[in-house]
Amino acid sequence: MRITDVTVELVELPAQPPFRWRAGLPGSEPAVVGGILRVHTDEGLLGEAHTRRGVIVADLVDRRIRADLIGRDPLMRELLWQRLWELDRIEELPIYALGLVDVALWDLAGKAAGLPVHRLLGGYREAIPAYASTVTFDTVEEYLDVADQCLELGYVGIKLHAWGDAKADADLCQKLRAHVGDDIPLMYDGSAGFDLADSVYLGRAIAEAGYLWYEEPMREFSVTSYKWLAEQVDIPLLVAETSDGAHMNAGDFIAAGTAGRVRTSAQLKGGITGAMRIAHLADSYQLRAEVHGSGVVNAHLCMAIPNTTYYESLVYTNPVVREPSVGSDGLVKAPTATGIGFGQEGW
Repeated sequence: MRITDVTVELVELPAQPPFRWRAGLPGSEPAVVGGILRVHTDEGLLGEAHTRRGVIVADLVDRRIRADLIGRDPLMRELLWQRLWELDRIEELPIYALGLVDVALWDLAGKAAGLPVHRLLGGYREAIPAYASTVTFDTVEEYLDVADQCLELGYVGIKLHAWGDAKADADLCQKLRAHVGDDIPLMYDGSAGFDLADSVYLGRAIAEAGYLWYEEPMREFSVTSYKWLAEQVDIPLLVAETSDGAHMNAGDFIAAGTAGRVRTSAQLKGGITGAMRIAHLADSYQLRAEVHGSGVVNAHLCMAIPNTTYYESLVYTNPVVREPSVGSDGLVKAPTATGIGFGQEGW
């Protein structure tokens, strides 16, 4: 089997439901031109991957990626994964674009094998609990109301994205703990809004409230800053979410002693191949690799990675609307379609 073409179909995607992130970050996107990247073969099989950045990805495919992939065996995913990193040296590929071909190749391989991708990866579980990952709401009272709704809908835990104000966020975190009690898993995501001093202040407050993890309080440019933070707070840091370099960079965070847990995902870590590299790396140090983000591709990762805990389900609105893939029992079931299963019911 050989690759005959790589194409990007541009598609109009509607605006996201209105929401916001912390101070300083844009929130919901307007309507955008997305894209469906497809890898075509001489045997009629094709694999696909989806992106919200269709124009950029189409340009990269036209200028660099197609010519490098045509004529190659699509089942040689390791070789092709390395080829994309070689192209990255020239293009500095956007982090969201780096893994798209890999996702499409795993989709194609699953179809060739007649298996869902999580089974092709080896398979570990058939279902996983989901936590509610909030956007930013206006008041403490609204967060408490949203938390109540999430728990009533079956979510097993709650992760806060708050305002980006260390004192206000610390107060919110402690009030949420008092509101839900000691048994509900709570997490906090700083969305890289703080410097080291504010990260230490906030981390101590979150530790006092018994949160499960403390995620990305600072930009992940400096491993040293995270090392200093880890030495000053008594809460596991969840690291390496947006840092470039997949397992290579995650390895530096681990070696520096910063990692209570590490982030992995298809979108930001070089596709499924990169995500699994990070999961196996973390496992070698008895660390958990928490899958970042929702969607069917990351659901496959959740089913295949033994050392992960939850599926992350974004909550955009109040009143809360539970993601279709999350059941009333709070569980996400393994996708059943061959390949990735884009468009499968519930996804």
